[in-house]
Amino acid sequence: MTDAVPKLLDVAVGVVLSADGQVLIGQRPAGKPYAGWWEFPGGKVESGESVEQALARELHEELGLEAVESTPWIVRGHDYPHATVRLFFRRVRRWRGEPHSREGQALVWQPIDAIGVAPLLPASLGPIGWLRLPPFYRISCAADIGVAAFERALEGLLQTQPVFLQLREPLLGEAEFERLFGRLLALRQTHLLRIIVSSRHPSACWQAVDGVHLTARDLAAATARPNLPWVAASCHHPDDLIAADRLGCDFAVFGPVAPTDSHPGAASMGFDGLAAQIAATPIPVYALGGLSQADLAAAESAGAHGVAMMRAAWR
Repeated sequence: MTDAVPKLLDVAVGVVLSADGQVLIGQRPAGKPYAGWWEFPGGKVESGESVEQALARELHEELGLEAVESTPWIVRGHDYPHATVRLFFRRVRRWRGEPHSREGQALVWQPIDAIGVAPLLPASLGPIGWLRLPPFYRISCAADIGVAAFERALEGLLQTQPVFLQLREPLLGEAEFERLFGRLLALRQTHLLRIIVSSRHPSACWQAVDGVHLTARDLAAATARPNLPWVAASCHHPDDLIAADRLGCDFAVFGPVAPTDSHPGAASMGFDGLAAQIAATPIPVYALGGLSQADLAAAESAGAHGVAMMRAAWR
């Protein structure tokens, strides 16, 4: 006799986010598997329901929330001893009413950067890390706009906000790139600047900062995750996202969504195409290609974590 294969359950999960940067977490009540463990609220998708409908129903039944509006985010499978689940994480920023326990579970609001409850369900650990990714991923273009202009724009931004930067300068000469890299290292010591270096550049640069951004070619060739705090990848097909997840990448960029100056004439997918391509993404995705900060809401509605920008990042 063979062991029974656990039934696959589709589960809608709500990552409920407050305007002041906190996330709502609930504790599983007595009598349920993993009682006492902490998790994001949600529940099973019933027959005939969409994930969005299921989540709205569950948040009403569990927390008393009404008129819930959510956007798709991540889809991941997880094997528990009692069940195999497919988790559809959706970010929730709009609702009516105050969350309160309707099923006897404890509820806490926790700062995204300092979640202190434990133990957390294993399937919740990844999303907690992803929540710390900012909405905008800025890609350098010093060779295009001029090194001095790029440095001025970056320094101006750093006066008002943290910057999450991919250093990608294949057209700069070696000496000029080294000078720019040195300047960025100095800024990183005095400002909230996180730097991820394109894999086009020497690995010594990756090691000196926060991580590496793999080109699509380097992603396809990689056999092990680089031992760095952050690893990202450029993706153009849903299979690329699966490969990035298997490698252990923290996030990806996906595009082009709109026409771009850097790839004139290249086919773009639009936000509907983006939504279809990343509908089952297992890692956070930044929408890329001809976008600006004004496109954030449309990108999130399509399932992207945020927006990656090159030229628009420095205007």
